[in-house]
Amino acid sequence: MLIVSYDISNDKLRTRFSKFLTKFGFRLQYSVYQIKNSDAVLRNVATEIETEFSKQFEQTDSVIIFRLSRQCKKYCYGYAINDNDELIIIE
Repeated sequence: MLIVSYDISNDKLRTRFSKFLTKFGFRLQYSVYQIKNSDAVLRNVATEIETEFSKQFEQTDSVIIFRLSRQCKKYCYGYAINDNDELIIIE
């Protein structure tokens, strides 16, 4: 699992970066995404950030990627308590 946090000053780049992350994960906070997928996809996401986006970031921008293992524990408070990893929707 990846947690991607960003603070990007350029509106156009920030929107494009957010849309890119939405393809693979979901938004935890306004500028924080959680991406759960196979190791190959996680590597591809990190690689694409490095190769396609990083050269466009300005010195004042900040992008932090946390790679979490299955042993990591998540604690939720407030509204985040409603986030349930085990939720299955059947249509």
